[in-house]
Amino acid sequence: MTRRWITFAMISALMMGTAAAQERPDAFPTRSIKIAVPFPAGGPSDILARMIGQKMSEDWGQAVVVENRPGANTVLGAQQVAKAAPDGYTLLMAIDSTLTMNQYLYRTPPYDPFTDFAPVTLTAKTMQLLIVNAASDVKTVKELIAKAKIQPGKLNYGAGTITTKLTGHLFNKAAGIDTLLVPYNGSAEVAQGVLTRSVDFSFDGPSASLSLIQSGAFRVLAKFDPRPFPPVPDLPIITAEVPTMDEITVWLGLVAPKDTPPAIVDKLQAEVAKILADPAIKAKADASGLFPATSTPAEFSAFIRKEAQRWSVVVKETGMKYD
Repeated sequence: MTRRWITFAMISALMMGTAAAQERPDAFPTRSIKIAVPFPAGGPSDILARMIGQKMSEDWGQAVVVENRPGANTVLGAQQVAKAAPDGYTLLMAIDSTLTMNQYLYRTPPYDPFTDFAPVTLTAKTMQLLIVNAASDVKTVKELIAKAKIQPGKLNYGAGTITTKLTGHLFNKAAGIDTLLVPYNGSAEVAQGVLTRSVDFSFDGPSASLSLIQSGAFRVLAKFDPRPFPPVPDLPIITAEVPTMDEITVWLGLVAPKDTPPAIVDKLQAEVAKILADPAIKAKADASGLFPATSTPAEFSAFIRKEAQRWSVVVKETGMKYD
C-alpha cells in the first residue's frame, strides 16, 4: 500500500509539473515573475530590471520580483536561471559578458549560453565612459596616457564587469601603456572606488556615476561610442583620442531558461518592447545612461552569437582565465 501511494504521488507530481510547463500562453502570467540580476543593487542591470518589472506588474496584474544574485562574474545568477523551470516565470537580466565571454573565460564553462537559455530580447545598449575623480590632475585622455607612460605599472583603474575589464586591456594595448586592474563587483562599487580615489580612473557606464558626474565630483574624459551624452555635450569619443582603440558598447538583454515555450517567449518580448517604447520610461532610462534597445528573440540570438565570436578573440589575446 505504501509503495503504491508513493508511486501515485510521484506520478501526480510529474503530471503537475508537466501541466505547469504547458500553461496556456494566453493565460500567462498567473503568478509572480522573478527577474534575476547578477549584480548588486544600484547598477545598470538592476535599474533597468526594476523599471521593466514595475511596468510589467502594472500591465499584467502580477508581482514582478527583482532578485539580486551577484558573484562569480554573473555566473551565480546565470546558473540559477539556467536550472529554473522553463515556464517564463524566472528570467535573467543578462549583461553581455554573461552570454558572450564567460564561456571562454572559465576552464570548465559553468553553462552554455547558446543552449541553456532562450533569448527573449535585447533591452539596452549602455554607454561606456572613461572617468576620473574631479580632484585628479588629469583632465584629458592624452594627459592620462602621458602620466601612465611616465609611471609604468603605477596607475590603476577600476572595472566591475568582464567587458570593462577587457576594455582596460584594450586601452593599455592601444595607448601603449601599463596600468593595473582593480576588479570590483559591479558599477556601484566602481563609482565608490573613484569617489574615494582608491583607483586613478575607471571604465564604466554612467548609471551609477550619473549624479556624481552632474554634481561635478567626477570628470568624464571620453565615451566609447558616438552617441550623445547630454551631461557632457562636448565629450570626445575614445577613437578620436586613441585612433587604434575600437568603439565598445556594453549591452543588456533578457533571457529565459531553455525550452521555455516560444509563445511565452514571444509574449514576454512583446511586453518588454512595449514598455521600453513608452516615452516616459525611455526618457527615464536615457537619463540613467541605459538607452533602451529591443529585438526579436531570433535577432537577439543571432546578435549573441556574433558578439561571442568577436569577444572570444579578445579573451584569448588577454589570456584571462578563471577556475
